[in-house]
Amino acid sequence: MKRNYILFSLLVFFVLAINGQEKSLSDSYVKSNLEITKMMQQQAKDWSNGDIEAFMQGYIKSDDLKFVGHNGITYGWQATLDNYIKNYPSKDYTGVLNFKLLEFDQLTKDVFLVIGEFHLKRTVGDANGMFSIILKKINGEWKIIADHSS
Repeated sequence: MKRNYILFSLLVFFVLAINGQEKSLSDSYVKSNLEITKMMQQQAKDWSNGDIEAFMQGYIKSDDLKFVGHNGITYGWQATLDNYIKNYPSKDYTGVLNFKLLEFDQLTKDVFLVIGEFHLKRTVGDANGMFSIILKKINGEWKIIADHSS
């Protein structure tokens, strides 16, 4: 009987501990989701203002950055910036950017996968597509470490 009481007590302890952890993770998830959304809204604003360098502040400034697009994989922040400048040389090409964020998947405490749509309204023809990005919280800021856009 005493053994059953101990086992029951341990079970109750673990259930309470897990429930507390789930609430904490849920609060963390919501906060991270809001922070990432805010960062991406700033990116859309910067892009729409024709400021590609400001837009790039959402990316990790590192050679470890990976960008996958229709031309293959680009490695590094500078190479990604150079490609953007080459492919979007003026306001006619950058246009007005909007994101529709569809899914947020928390992979670890400080890593998220975000899937969404981009919509570019511009005078040279609109462009729309899908993206999946992996973001990591670095020094208190969310940074894109991998981007696959199509």
